[in-house]
Amino acid sequence: MKTIYVLSDSTGETAERVIKAALSQFYDESVRVQRLCQIRNQADIQQAIEVVVHEPGMIVYTLVDPHLAESVERLVEEHGLIAIDLLSSLIYNLSRYLGAPSKEKPGLLHRIDTDYHKRIAAVDFTVKHDDGQETRYLHKADLVLVGVSRSSKTPLSMYLAHKGYKVANVPLVKGIEPPEELFQIDQDRIVGLIIDPRRLVEIRTSRLLNMRQSSRGSYADYQQVEDEIASCRQLYRQHPEWMVIDVTNKSVEEVSSEIMRRMTALQPPMNP
Repeated sequence: MKTIYVLSDSTGETAERVIKAALSQFYDESVRVQRLCQIRNQADIQQAIEVVVHEPGMIVYTLVDPHLAESVERLVEEHGLIAIDLLSSLIYNLSRYLGAPSKEKPGLLHRIDTDYHKRIAAVDFTVKHDDGQETRYLHKADLVLVGVSRSSKTPLSMYLAHKGYKVANVPLVKGIEPPEELFQIDQDRIVGLIIDPRRLVEIRTSRLLNMRQSSRGSYADYQQVEDEIASCRQLYRQHPEWMVIDVTNKSVEEVSSEIMRRMTALQPPMNP
């Protein structure tokens, strides 16, 4: 079996994926890819090359530090090994094209990938906990939004999820007690949304018309809406730990910024 060694100053995952993509073009599957990772200094390079000398194979290296890359090139030549620099040429030409030097910091792509997967997990969590679903797991949310129907809970939840927050939202319905789980979690992570009754009537009426339904029912009735908002305010007063935001005539971005400032003060986003 032939061996391809990946020398990387990070995890080596990116280089391995590239190698396997290239190997898929060949019928011979008797090739193993072995990663020699976290190479950060000359001693690490020497040790890695000794592994390859002991059991020869092809080297593919991704080292953002040009001095380390040059050391590998020199040692490879001394020992007569086959090696490919997967990164230096690309970084050099990007630097020329962009007219800016590279950061030369290992592991940046891996951190980006990690953040990306955490955002995907946050979105998945938020979708599953929209509109009062799965209240058993409210304790796993970074924050919980509460408010009456059509007070922007869902769009706010999805926007915040793409910022890395696991968000649950719970509708408040006049005459129906909120789920018990809402009062068993960290109360500092609950955000109550409030909206002007007249504006809410407009929003609900528009929604009903778009759905080709009558707007004359209680859902868009001004007195009914005003009672719902009053009930919300009463609940919020009973829980002064909750952050309360008036979303009337505010964009999703504006409201999200207010929420994120508070949440960042409590704990950074994208918790595992």
